[in-house]
Amino acid sequence: MLSPKRTRFRKQHRGRMKGISYRGNHICFGKYALQALEPAWITSRQIEAGRRAMTRNARRGGKIWVRIFPDKPVTVRPAETRMGSGKGSPEYWVAVVKPGRILYEMGGVTENIARRTILIAASKMPIRTQFIISGIKL
Repeated sequence: MLSPKRTRFRKQHRGRMKGISYRGNHICFGKYALQALEPAWITSRQIEAGRRAMTRNARRGGKIWVRIFPDKPVTVRPAETRMGSGKGSPEYWVAVVKPGRILYEMGGVTENIARRTILIAASKMPIRTQFIISGIKL
């Protein structure tokens, strides 16, 4: 699973996801990509599940780039705990994804293989996504 080597602070505020993505919303490396259409927190497990599904489906063809990284810790309180006694301990890591953000990129394969592979990864994501080709939105 992905997680940062070290962070400046152990715990973070939840924040709110408003607006659209201004960073990471263009295809940079490959020719085909998966783009988010909704805001969400995507966990490191979901990112890894999508990456594994893509590499398995593409077999040895092509190259895959993961364009999101889980750098936000999510804290969870123990079950059946009374109110008070502070914030819970960090349990897992999430990537904050806004609409327009590129999640995965792929290159070096034909369009139908890329489409099939990226749609399998899309099924692992908790949000609506779209398949895009560099320069063209579909």
